[in-house]
Amino acid sequence: MESINLNLTQSEPTKYADADLKPGQMIMNLGPQHPSTHGVLRLEIITEGEIVQEVVPHMGYLHRCFEKHAESLPYNQIIPFVDRMDYMAAMNSEHAYAMGVEKMLGITDKIPKRVEYIRVLVAELNRIASHFIALGTYGLDLGAFTPFMWLIRDREHIMRMLEWASGARMLYNYIWVGGLYYDLPMGFEARCQELLDYLKPKLEEFSKLFVDNKIFIDRTANVGVLDRDLAINYGVTGPMLRASGLKYDLRKVDAYSVYPELDFDVPVGTGARGTLGDCWDRTWVRYQEVNESIKIIEQCLVQLNGDHKRSKLFDPQEVVPKKIRPKAQELYFRAESPKGELGFYFIADGKSDKPFRCKARSCCFVNLSVIDAISKGTMIADLVAILGSIDIVLGEVDR
Repeated sequence: MESINLNLTQSEPTKYADADLKPGQMIMNLGPQHPSTHGVLRLEIITEGEIVQEVVPHMGYLHRCFEKHAESLPYNQIIPFVDRMDYMAAMNSEHAYAMGVEKMLGITDKIPKRVEYIRVLVAELNRIASHFIALGTYGLDLGAFTPFMWLIRDREHIMRMLEWASGARMLYNYIWVGGLYYDLPMGFEARCQELLDYLKPKLEEFSKLFVDNKIFIDRTANVGVLDRDLAINYGVTGPMLRASGLKYDLRKVDAYSVYPELDFDVPVGTGARGTLGDCWDRTWVRYQEVNESIKIIEQCLVQLNGDHKRSKLFDPQEVVPKKIRPKAQELYFRAESPKGELGFYFIADGKSDKPFRCKARSCCFVNLSVIDAISKGTMIADLVAILGSIDIVLGEVDR
């Protein structure tokens, strides 16, 4: 994998030229480096020796034109395109989109509780899988191979569960407007509990191997510090914002779906190993969120096996209108994806079954924008650690 490429050509546009540099400065081309950015993100950096002076992200092309595609498709047929934005957390993206359309239709209160608990269950499973990729590939960024192999192994169990439910491995098309593709398979709840029982001790081992590893702490503590005010000013959300000390989670703040009925905590950074809002805090918050997702899933399983257990009369699509045609309106709906606030802004003309406008507010795109501000004055090697700590998926950055 290419890590540092000094051979800039005219075909690779840059912001700066040699004439713009001060004595002692140099333009370097860092990347593609992270596995999720290979070929679709390059960092143009201005350095003075080993010290980073400025970072300019250059995005490539990946799954572009989601918003334009959405204008030519009925609301229900847009969901497969939503899957392809953050393809590491497709269930969470589907959940946000479906709830937005349901709010426009005025059927939010009509969604069966069993559907809501299933949606939250699969979304939290996908949140764990997404965080496993974030943590595992972060280890690769910093030269640790074993954590990646451990988490990919355990993520595979989650992927098989979600494939069992939806029929697809990564791009699920499972959460539909007004309901679900289908009810959970027979025996899913029991297998899901077995998976959670398996993951709990594995997470404790992972903490000792990686999160609390002295070498990892030395590489991430006091690196890429993002203070709370700067995070707010840049619109940063998700684990990055919470790692800076702000307890802001849309599952609590907006209390959508059945999250108000569930008991879970919102982990925030404390600066326990370095400075509040550093790379280590961002890693620690994601690790703790996996534990909180397990708590949420267990509560959903209690409900699905109890008051909202499966019934022969249950229809996961019973409130879906035959024609999805919202009244003329503008609406913005947001939800907490594993990487932050994912929002959809709709304009409906009241006449068509296709949105006049469907704008996606990408948390990955917004979070990436802060990289220059938190990288100034750092070493070149630390820039790799900072980029990995942001946890981006370019399918959502270049949507």
